[in-house]
Amino acid sequence: MNLTISGHHLEVTPALREYVLTKLERITRHFDQVVDVSVLLTVEKLKEKERRQKAEVTLHVKGRDIFVEQSHEDLYAAIDQLMDKLDRQVCRHKDRLQDHHHESAKRQGASAA
Repeated sequence: MNLTISGHHLEVTPALREYVLTKLERITRHFDQVVDVSVLLTVEKLKEKERRQKAEVTLHVKGRDIFVEQSHEDLYAAIDQLMDKLDRQVCRHKDRLQDHHHESAKRQGASAA
């Protein structure tokens, strides 16, 4: 998995990088076929105070790109909310990939008799 963490108008400190990595472990635990992850952390000066810190993730999995963004006044809270959104989208993508069209046990027993 290729991982890129970059900052816009902000320096990505080792503590911030480690925080993002620990949060991303939850995503890779649910879905291990992640090809590429790009994280962009931004501080915007002109926006209202509550939405000034912004985190974005572009997750490339086989056959699809998943993009999530979240803004908050605290960057760590924005990352937390972002990973929650990303986790829901990854789980939904994983469910779509699985084949849910298998025959039920009742039908298999009826056709064998």
